[in-house]
Amino acid sequence: MSEYKRTLVTTALPYANGPVHIGHLAGVYVPADIYARYLRMRGREVMLVGGSDEHGVPITIKARKEGVTPQDIVDRYHTLIRDSFKEFGISFDVYGRTTSETHRRTASEFFRRLYDKGEFIQKTSEQLYDPEAGQFLADRYVTGKCPHCGAEGAYGDQCEACGTSLNATDLINPKSAITGATPVLKETTHFFLPLDKWQARLEEWILKGHPEWKPNVYGQCKSWLDLGLQPRAVSRDLDWGIPVPVEGAEGKVLYVWFDAPIGYISNTIDLVGDDYTKWWKDPETRMLHFIGKDNIVFHCIVFPSMLMADGSYNLPDNVPANEFLNLEDDKISTSRNWAVWLHEYLRDFPGKQDTLRYTLTANAPETKDNNFTWRDFQARNNNELVAIWGNFVNRAMVLDHKYFGGKVPERGALEDIDVKVLEEVRQAVAATADDIENFKFREALRQAMNVARAGNKYLADTEPWKLWKSDPQRVATILNVSLQICATMAIVGEPFMPFMSADLAKMLGIDKLSWDMAGRDDILPAGADVAEPKLLFTKIEDDAIKAQTDRLERIKKENELAGWTPAAVKEDVPFDDFEKLDIRVGKVLACEKVKKSKKLLKFDIDDGMGGRVILSGIAASYPEPEKLVGTEVLFIANFAPRNMMGHQSQGMILSAVNPDGSLTLCSPSKECKPGSSVG
Repeated sequence: MSEYKRTLVTTALPYANGPVHIGHLAGVYVPADIYARYLRMRGREVMLVGGSDEHGVPITIKARKEGVTPQDIVDRYHTLIRDSFKEFGISFDVYGRTTSETHRRTASEFFRRLYDKGEFIQKTSEQLYDPEAGQFLADRYVTGKCPHCGAEGAYGDQCEACGTSLNATDLINPKSAITGATPVLKETTHFFLPLDKWQARLEEWILKGHPEWKPNVYGQCKSWLDLGLQPRAVSRDLDWGIPVPVEGAEGKVLYVWFDAPIGYISNTIDLVGDDYTKWWKDPETRMLHFIGKDNIVFHCIVFPSMLMADGSYNLPDNVPANEFLNLEDDKISTSRNWAVWLHEYLRDFPGKQDTLRYTLTANAPETKDNNFTWRDFQARNNNELVAIWGNFVNRAMVLDHKYFGGKVPERGALEDIDVKVLEEVRQAVAATADDIENFKFREALRQAMNVARAGNKYLADTEPWKLWKSDPQRVATILNVSLQICATMAIVGEPFMPFMSADLAKMLGIDKLSWDMAGRDDILPAGADVAEPKLLFTKIEDDAIKAQTDRLERIKKENELAGWTPAAVKEDVPFDDFEKLDIRVGKVLACEKVKKSKKLLKFDIDDGMGGRVILSGIAASYPEPEKLVGTEVLFIANFAPRNMMGHQSQGMILSAVNPDGSLTLCSPSKECKPGSSVG
């Protein structure tokens, strides 16, 4: 990294059609923030650029569902996302938006430059068209049956059930998401960027120039290149987006995957104006794209091809993409509300930003999909942040106040155990830095935690509380060393847990945290004031976790109900068999639970023929059976009596099985005489 004067860090632009969730955080924003914070602490020039992606079909679909304009949607969610990131401690230097005037101008000028250079080709093809709405259908406006897994509701660009990428024309029985009409094929002309023109240069740049890229990134790029690149559309037939800035392109806008990455450039311009060129065009600037694995192709092949076609921009030096994070062993899904939303987390766990940052980093999906569970979140907070990190700091500072009145004590001669722990700390600091520089954030966090582990072991082994009466000078040395370790923890913890770090630095009287100070044994001068300690982390109780798991359980049931379909019809039976059943109307005279049975209710039925008793296994659905008195029910009268739990049941009451498994008694819609036959 030393050959670069500065580093530009970009983060994938989230769609402004909903809030961000922990999958976004773990895959993109937390690792990018860790890296940018670390570089700042090293005194390196760095810019962290983010923003909202405010064009594209998901925006218009959301607006149509809510009966508002696309601008209403992006205004709402851009503000929510931006404010949530800020409260969570993502330290963007700029967080812009693609509906800004700067972006409209920048994207239009970018397209026009390539157009004037002859970098686009125009192709006419058949695309799906909604004859009722009178418009072409973008991929997300087409739904149908997936040709790979058979799932209904697949989109024209991807099946969420199996994850397969699709073309809208691949879908079985496609329907328009606008009107429900069956779309037809109709010719339309669009601008295409010929990716094949840049294939050879991309192969040279990626396959030969960057073998150090993460295997998932390098491998996905190689797969695309091996298949041979094809021209890719850069325009769409939509009314929401940046208009294609050439004559004869009325009704067409820039395709979102051409438009969105230019947002990195326009957001930089919004921050520094004309000085943006040193960040985008100076070869001494290193550019990094932090993204999820679903964006690899766009950031490693499509956007670089755009930059190559322009000819004046740097190419990314690395694209450290992560895999996906699951939630409680299930894929995070916005459409199914199966997610932990950042703004809700901040509301439910105030002041615990660092706990989530820590957990997401410890479980970061760096090499494979990983999993977030609320129980693991609680355990990491209570057993690691409270019991290890916070415990050491609190013990060291409490002892210092007890024995030295809140002053850093003068250190005496170091013994072997002191030298050893300080060396362990220095090694952990060096390993943390090396892992961050190589985008291994999980391992970097583990190394940072080793500083706290070393400190806890040091206090346990030296036992200064036992030495105070006999050797106060030795206690002074031990606590001096311990406080120096606390100071190092404030430094190495800052990229991962900035709120904790700010609190700890304030308690120790450190004005500015510099990475070069970490691991030193003289960060805090003797005689410096140490504030009264306050707990850096507090325990998370079971009821807080239960509230979250109960919420997910409710959502799971809601999704099951929403996806419910009736069971297949059983095989045909002769009508004569049906006629053999004697189905009657009865009136409930009394109803009670059967003793020693969890399932059975005992019905006393007026059947118009002297009465009968019927037992039915519906107790779970009717916890107050006495309220059924007076209800009319349907029952089969000609089943042979059965002895059950000490009672004789004389028939079977009919009930319907609901999607959630509960039962509902079948009753006539109008009052009937007891004993009336059903036929």
